[in-house]
Formats: sequence, C-alpha cells, structure tokens
Amino acid sequence: MPMSAVLENTTKTKTQKQWLAGLVTSMMFLIVCLSWGTTWLGIKIAVESVPPLTSAGLRFLIAFPLFLCFALVRREPILFPRESRWFFVFVTLSYFSVPYYLLNYGEMHVSSGLTALLFSCMPVFILIFSALFLRERIYFSQVVGIGIGFGSLYMIIKSQGLHLDHAELFGVLAILTAAIMHALCYVITKQKGSAISVITYNTLPIGIAGLMLFVAGLWFETPTFENITLRSWSALFYLGLVASVGGFIVYFMLLKRLSPIILSFVFIIFPVFAVIIGAWYEGVEISRDLMLYSAILLAGFAITKLPVEKFLAKKN
Repeated sequence: MPMSAVLENTTKTKTQKQWLAGLVTSMMFLIVCLSWGTTWLGIKIAVESVPPLTSAGLRFLIAFPLFLCFALVRREPILFPRESRWFFVFVTLSYFSVPYYLLNYGEMHVSSGLTALLFSCMPVFILIFSALFLRERIYFSQVVGIGIGFGSLYMIIKSQGLHLDHAELFGVLAILTAAIMHALCYVITKQKGSAISVITYNTLPIGIAGLMLFVAGLWFETPTFENITLRSWSALFYLGLVASVGGFIVYFMLLKRLSPIILSFVFIIFPVFAVIIGAWYEGVEISRDLMLYSAILLAGFAITKLPVEKFLAKKN
C-alpha cells in the first residue's frame, strides 16, 4: 500500500476516534444535566408523602451502599485522614445533612423549576466566598453578571405570582441557604480538602448524614411508612441511585475530559431542564416572562464564569 494511503487511513482513523470521544463526552454532559435537572422534580414527588427530614435521610441511605461498593472496588479509603476529622464533620453537616433537609423543606412550598433556578445561584456564592477565603479576584464583569442574575431572580419570583407568605418565604430562604452552604463547602474543600479523594469525600458523609437525617425524621416527624406512596418510593430510589450515584460518577468522569470552566456550565444548563420537566409534571404553563427572565438570569450567572477582563489580559 502506498505511503500516502497509509497516512490517509491513519488520519481518518484518528479523526473517527476524536469524533467518537467527543460524542461520548457530549452524551456524558447531557446525562449529568438530565440527572441533576430531574433531581428537583424527584424531591418534589418524594416529599408529597414523605416528610423532608425522613425523605433526605432515606435518599442517602439508599445511595450509601452503592457508594461503599464503589469505594471498595476502587480500593479507596472511606475514612478521612486523622488530621481532617474536623473537616469530615463539616462536610457531613454543611454539605449533606442540613442543606438537603432545607432543599426538601423548600420544595414543599416552591415549584421544582423555581427551586432549580434558586439553586443555580450557588456558583455566584462560590465566587463571593472564593474572594473572601481564597483571596481570588472578582472582576467588574462578574459583578455585573451577579447583579443581572439576582435582578432577574427577583423578577422571576415576582412574575410567578409568589406573594411570599410565611410558607413560601421560608421555602425560598431555605433553598437559598442550602445554595450558600454548598458554596461555602466547595470553597473550604478547595482550601482544606483538595488532597482527599472524591470517593472518600462522599461515601461515609453520605452514610452518616443519611442515618442522622432518618433518625431525626423518626423522632421529630414520626412518619407513617404505610402512607408513603409508590410514586414517592420510586422518586427516593431514583434520587438515591440515579441522581446521587449515577450523576456523581459521570460528573467526576467528565472532570478528566473537560476544563472546570466548561464543566461548570452544568449549573447553568440543568435549571433549564428542571423548569421544563417540572412545568410538564406540575401542569404549569411556562410563561413568556418566566422564559425571558430565566434566560437573563442564566446569562448573568454565565458571565460570572467568563470574566471578560481576565481573558483580555491573557491575550495581551
């Protein structure tokens, strides 16, 4: 075979492999967006017949055995390093226990789509905490993006007709508090826990948080298990097995394929899925105002991830 033909076949094979790799990466990205986008509807269905503490606990107790098996297969330790035991307590309480109770409580009073939009503020809080704790610079364009995002969020709440009575107000505040706690946990993790493997970081905290939430639910909520509907059980298993474990595995596989900036746009895209799926399930029409303000909100938060000044400085 002529050398030119060999080179042509080699180039063709390489192109095909690159195309296939790109397709796999795109599918994985879509899977994460879908699994996290449907999480909010799953929570909404779960709390229909399961109180929020109990629901959060059951979700993690369902997920824990799979995380444990994953850790054993990968031969990863499940215990944090001795000098990081305080950090283990912090992660268990500030990332898993309290925030997920707050999310479940919030979804009892707020639609699943709006919950996702509220939680999409989380990367903005990461930006703020990074400036406070890690001394990272906040650019002017990012400040503009934050202003656009939160202004749009206010208009979304207003256009949705939320009068913010006590229940709705506490629901919104609970979701925003969960987003703030997650953001703080991400930043402290970057500062203090970057050496801890991802599997170690998640496995035991999920198990302990699930047990604590479940026991607290039994004590304070006294749930009647025979009254839990099949739909709620299905949602809990979906949250535990697909959204928690499946989404987690695929997300951290993507970390090896994509830059952190590109991957962070998952937090901008999954609320779109959540709004559409939630509106379909709840039988709520997506108004033009909601679509407009949601697009502006997500665009504003996207600006915070792509500071114009930083990229201009690199070019110069």
